[in-house]
Amino acid sequence: MIWNEHYECMSREQMREVQSKRLCETVERVYHNVPFYRKKMQELGLEPGDIKGIDDLPKLPFTTKQDLRDNYPYGLFAVPISEVVRLHASSGTTGRPTVVGYTRKDISTWAEVVARSLVCAGAKKNDIIQVAYGYGLFTGGLGIHYGSERIGATVIPISGGNTKKQIQLMQDFSSTVLTCTPSYALYLAESIEEAGIDPKSLNLRIGIFGAEPWTENLRKNIEEKLGIQAIDIFGLSEIIGPGVSCECKFQNGLHINEDHFIPETIHPDTLQPTAMGEIGELVFTTITKEALPLLRYRTRDLTRLINGPCDCGRTTIRMEKCTGRTDDMLIIRGVNVFPSQIESILLEIGETKPHYLLIVDRKNNLDTLEVWVEVDGEYFSDEIRKLEGLSRNIQQNIESILGISVKVKLVEPKTIERSEGKAVRVIDKRKL
Repeated sequence: MIWNEHYECMSREQMREVQSKRLCETVERVYHNVPFYRKKMQELGLEPGDIKGIDDLPKLPFTTKQDLRDNYPYGLFAVPISEVVRLHASSGTTGRPTVVGYTRKDISTWAEVVARSLVCAGAKKNDIIQVAYGYGLFTGGLGIHYGSERIGATVIPISGGNTKKQIQLMQDFSSTVLTCTPSYALYLAESIEEAGIDPKSLNLRIGIFGAEPWTENLRKNIEEKLGIQAIDIFGLSEIIGPGVSCECKFQNGLHINEDHFIPETIHPDTLQPTAMGEIGELVFTTITKEALPLLRYRTRDLTRLINGPCDCGRTTIRMEKCTGRTDDMLIIRGVNVFPSQIESILLEIGETKPHYLLIVDRKNNLDTLEVWVEVDGEYFSDEIRKLEGLSRNIQQNIESILGISVKVKLVEPKTIERSEGKAVRVIDKRKL
């Protein structure tokens, strides 16, 4: 099933025409309505008339999260605040929050792209969708909510947390679709198991998970524990929220709603475009947003773009599951380390719980990495030799693949704090 066949199944030539027209209109508007962009373009010797289509996209300036913070709160808005009907914002844990605004038309656009994503994931009008993303300034909850209503599904707006209530409502309301972060889905799965509930007794058939990077091994883990198909959805508040892209049932890349968001990948150091199919930093240009249109926004997410039709019939460009973020990357003794790499190694070994914590420190001017991993309680009542063997196996696998020495600490279940939102995987003491 396809929600909007006209745009989701366009030929490449038709899509390029749509993108080119909308890009030119967007550039014209931000040049005249956003002093920040006018100054940026003038510094590059650019005028709106110099942009004639998407082939001219690389001429335009980049936008970063810092630019949004520097222009806090409304400096990048392209409409008066009187036309803004909704404000969302990031948590602002590392400085000023990034503020995003929506006009009435933006809210409608958002509902449209989320509706496409939900249908792409396999959701239908007769589904009961449990929205366990947080509501409020975070875009996850309300974004999925509006898209669910757009397709005519029944929405349970429970928000994040309150795990016992989540499970009760799954049972009582016969939820068929679960939406939340993958780390919280895993926590729910464990809680269901601990409560002695057979996952087969639930009506869940699809999980739509996003807001944090997650590995294929974690996907398999969730699918096995909950007996569902786990689908990856991608979005970020600055671009619109959830609904930028989503997997279909074939799970072969996330379909980008590229009539609204033009994707690029660039080399994070040189900022030069990377070739189709080559891993790079994901960049988006919004071409239909009114309140906060962004040119070449650097997401910091690492992925590759996939061209060509999908078995589902959609012709839009796809993005591979994000492998991590450039700003999540740890540099330890000169080696680039992503938490997702370690997660993949641990789940591949299969003898641990899928909960881990990376503790980075600096001792005697040398970076150290300690990996805490949860294991079943039986290990601690068993021979010490068994614990030592598992610890050594994990250590050797990590060192072999990443090329750095690590210390592995096996801990009992529930030692590592559970998250009801985005999981905290790293404690970097070097910054304290």
